[in-house]
Amino acid sequence: MSKVASRLLAFFVGVPVVMGIVVWPTLNHLPLHVLLSVATGIGANELYNIFAKNHKLLPRKFIVTCATLLTVIAGINAVVPPMFNITLPSGQEIVTYAYIFILLLILFLEVFTADEFKDSIDRIASSTFIITYTGFLLTFISRMTVWKLDGSSITVPCICIFLLMVFFTDSIAWFMGVLFGKSTRGFVKASPNKSLVGFIGGFIGAAGAGILGYFIWNDIFGDGMLKLIITGLFIAFSSIVGDLAESVFKRSAEVKDSGNVIPGRGGMLDSIDSIVMSAPVFYILFNILFGPLH
Repeated sequence: MSKVASRLLAFFVGVPVVMGIVVWPTLNHLPLHVLLSVATGIGANELYNIFAKNHKLLPRKFIVTCATLLTVIAGINAVVPPMFNITLPSGQEIVTYAYIFILLLILFLEVFTADEFKDSIDRIASSTFIITYTGFLLTFISRMTVWKLDGSSITVPCICIFLLMVFFTDSIAWFMGVLFGKSTRGFVKASPNKSLVGFIGGFIGAAGAGILGYFIWNDIFGDGMLKLIITGLFIAFSSIVGDLAESVFKRSAEVKDSGNVIPGRGGMLDSIDSIVMSAPVFYILFNILFGPLH
């Protein structure tokens, strides 16, 4: 499948499918939580394969399980309270507690099972990063599913705007780069085919997604157009950095794609790299600009 065809397929088929899952409200967006957990498991396994090329790691099953457990816990914490009409005392902080406990487990495993300690720093750092990158950072999307503003859920508009900002950054950057960016390519060694014109297009696309979201959900965001544009600019930056960072991972390991689970796109990480880094940025900015949201 050509690169153009894969881009068009992702945009006109993949984006509507993902958006359909986002707006599916069953049990406080249970389908979305399942999707996030699956993406975490596959992504953690792919990143393990990449890091294993050059680094010592703790056991694969332990790393993938811990990463996936974080998104599962975040999903359960969002689904269980409305299902049984209860309030959990820890709230979304339970995800942070679980993350800290997993870090303790990593240290425990290294301290009590390692036969030699020459590679201990490598094992601890690399394993921690995989769990953080593919697990903990994605939990910020799960946390958005409990957001309320003035007592009403704003999950659908917020996550839709977030994803549109990421998708528009990627797609408009690619489109602008292909049409006008050939002369400005090569200034980022991590991805020589990316162009300055493309990056500018990405910022325009994300800001445009914020404006689009403002008009679609004007009753929610009121006079917040400027806030959405500012958020879009930050999301464009984090999306671009996330995409380039994954390119660095692959170049370091000398692999072309993170996997082959998505036809025409490569691995799971190849599709969620921008989302992973942008989710916490969006979460933080929205709480600052529109919050506190809970």
